[in-house]
Amino acid sequence: MATVNSSIDIDAPISTVYNQWTQFESFPQFMSGVDTIVQTSDILTEWTVSIAGVTREFEATIVEQHPDERIAWNSSVGEEHSGVVTFHRLDADTTRVSLQLTWTPQGIVEKIGALLQVDDIQIDRDLKKFKHLVETNGFETGAWRGDVDRAPDSTGR
Repeated sequence: MATVNSSIDIDAPISTVYNQWTQFESFPQFMSGVDTIVQTSDILTEWTVSIAGVTREFEATIVEQHPDERIAWNSSVGEEHSGVVTFHRLDADTTRVSLQLTWTPQGIVEKIGALLQVDDIQIDRDLKKFKHLVETNGFETGAWRGDVDRAPDSTGR
């Protein structure tokens, strides 16, 4: 398993940052390697990603979501993948986003990339692109503010 942890401070109110993050289908705008995300229900997303020239698909289920606080997910079909993003109000106009992703690298290129922490560098870049998107827009392009309580046997972080 490979794990990446990254944080970034964004000059925008927590609700704006959180609301934009819930627009999963916009992830390809700022997240490299993500080709498409289709949200099929409040808690289910279908991902197509390209890593080292290999296209993979998986479904991810949101296992916990609380507005302006956190979103946690686990893959339910396909590639093994999980993560959590938390939102921290630093002041009225500044939000810290902390992201943790865990996955199983496949093949030699991905395993070497994980060892060399190439994934960490890319996630840092992606969070900077997200920051730029939110700060440039000055508003969110949509929002979903529903709650999803973590099941007692869930492996969400």
